[in-house]
Amino acid sequence: MNNQQSNPRHSIALAGFMGTGKSSVGRLVAKKLSLDFVDADSVIVERAGKTIAEIFADDGEPAFRALEAEVCRELAHQPDLVIALGGGALLNTETRARFESTSLLVCLQASLDEIIRRVGNDPSRPLFSVDREKTQRLLDSRADMYNSIPYQVQTDGFSTKQVADQIIELWRSER
Repeated sequence: MNNQQSNPRHSIALAGFMGTGKSSVGRLVAKKLSLDFVDADSVIVERAGKTIAEIFADDGEPAFRALEAEVCRELAHQPDLVIALGGGALLNTETRARFESTSLLVCLQASLDEIIRRVGNDPSRPLFSVDREKTQRLLDSRADMYNSIPYQVQTDGFSTKQVADQIIELWRSER
């Protein structure tokens, strides 16, 4: 039997905290594998007609999470994608289950110092704070969820290309 036909995973989903490289790495993985790249947060922004920061400010985090779950439900069932998930998308257990069954789910990891360096003072990230303690608390609150994802890729000290190559190697070994 052909491995590709027996494997239900038809896409790659990249999870992890903000600033771990999901979008930049995802774009490169998609290009190298000739797949389409989708940033779930960009779909949310397009659908809502406002930025994520505006959604948080105007409607609150629960409204954002509901829209995020709806977008992820749709993306999880589309084949041949590399999907950059929002940092909190997999807090929703149904969303996580969907991606585990339809995609190679990979968690990108980075140290707090690297995350702060990469994200800086980006106003488009409503849950990010340059206050190390606040960011560390948010990271700690999600650590168990991130760490429970079977495929982990450390991004500190690696180029986007090196991280993309690791994910491509995983993808090929799983097919």
